[in-house]
Amino acid sequence: QVHLVESGGDSVQAGGSLRLSCTVSGNTRSTDCMGWYRQTPGKERESVAGIDGAGGTSYARSVKGRFTISKDSAKNILYLQLDSLKPEDTAMYYCAADSTGYCSGGYCRCNAFDVWGQGTMVTVSS
Repeated sequence: QVHLVESGGDSVQAGGSLRLSCTVSGNTRSTDCMGWYRQTPGKERESVAGIDGAGGTSYARSVKGRFTISKDSAKNILYLQLDSLKPEDTAMYYCAADSTGYCSGGYCRCNAFDVWGQGTMVTVSS
């Protein structure tokens, strides 16, 4: 079983930066496919960024060019670098993993995320 714990959330001013971390424990071999989501009250959880074991990344249009997802596989930590923050980035940020996805020979098969962390809050003031 995979266990995810996020950290790094904080309150910052617009234009500032933060780095979120997601520490992975348990069956870390089942974390070839991971991502970050965010949610604000009254809205659905939205995908922010994803990464697979072959190094492929994807970003929501609203954060592309400002956020960077990366993973330190040796330390089993997923990161999300948030730069040029805007008030509309204010949300609870969640780390997610697909425990059934896998990568082999440079090809990755990722399914829906089924493991979630408890979230870390990011507040951006204008």
